[in-house]
Amino acid sequence: MEHAIQVEDIGKRFGSVVAVDSISFSVPEGTVLGLLGPNGAGKTTTVRILTTILRPDRGRATVLGIDVARAPAAVRAAIGLAGQYAAIDENLTGRENLRMVGQLTHLPSRRISARADELLERFDLTDAANRPAKTYSGGMRRRLDLAAALVHRPRALFLDEPTTGLDPRSRTDLWAVIQELVTDGTTLLLTTQYLEEADRLADNIVVIDDGRIIAEGTASQLKSRLGSTILEVNFVDPLGALQARSVLSRVGTVEAPVDDRLVAVTIPDDGPAVLSAVRLLDAETIDVHSIAVRQPTLDDVFLQLTGHNLDETDSTQKVPA
Repeated sequence: MEHAIQVEDIGKRFGSVVAVDSISFSVPEGTVLGLLGPNGAGKTTTVRILTTILRPDRGRATVLGIDVARAPAAVRAAIGLAGQYAAIDENLTGRENLRMVGQLTHLPSRRISARADELLERFDLTDAANRPAKTYSGGMRRRLDLAAALVHRPRALFLDEPTTGLDPRSRTDLWAVIQELVTDGTTLLLTTQYLEEADRLADNIVVIDDGRIIAEGTASQLKSRLGSTILEVNFVDPLGALQARSVLSRVGTVEAPVDDRLVAVTIPDDGPAVLSAVRLLDAETIDVHSIAVRQPTLDDVFLQLTGHNLDETDSTQKVPA
């Protein structure tokens, strides 16, 4: 399978801040790559480089076989981009926004109206087509923004946190649209902070933190690194949790603490290991509030890799990345 996106050792600095530090990855045609990481990790900077908004300080990147640094105009003509905030004219109607994009992307005049109507129907905006975009809900604006990115039928689409700020229903609706696009053959690079989003949409996931790639693989491959089961034990008091950490290390790998009363342990199975854990805690007379057994999530993967949760942001980051 050919690679629609190829990134080789790209880097970008903003003064003393390293936003992207020698990252490399590829995206096969017709697949979805999820670029997963917290605010300030380098996701948006990477997208801006690939969409020619920024020029890399080093390295090489191609999109649809076109070098992003050497032929930026050709790249822009071939791709679609929907950023973190809807890039639409709120004073124009939905239909007028799409027609304007058709003109800007040099779509033949005879095809602009038909293409606008087609996208309005596909994104369930026909009833609101003649209303100013400023009257649209957040979910409707995001759908219109995505429709605008598709007017010229790009073969590669970049979505930078497309569902940020949406309610659960709007997010689910947008996911369905994205899945349809991929089914039709579009190659997609998706940046996200939502673990469920990456798990559901991405064929492959690149985990990025502090401008570096720290892991790559399918959701299943990343989760399998943690073992088959997570045992979570809540204790009556923090002292009990502290004592239990050394005790439970005998049955599995104790994860970094996220709560002073909760201890999470990766165990090889959910039968004998759980029974052993209960017996050990009972033998040490450590008071337990509750015990739960669950499968690993991408959040567990990120916590293991970085020592912090995905929603913990780096307040020292000086640039949007």
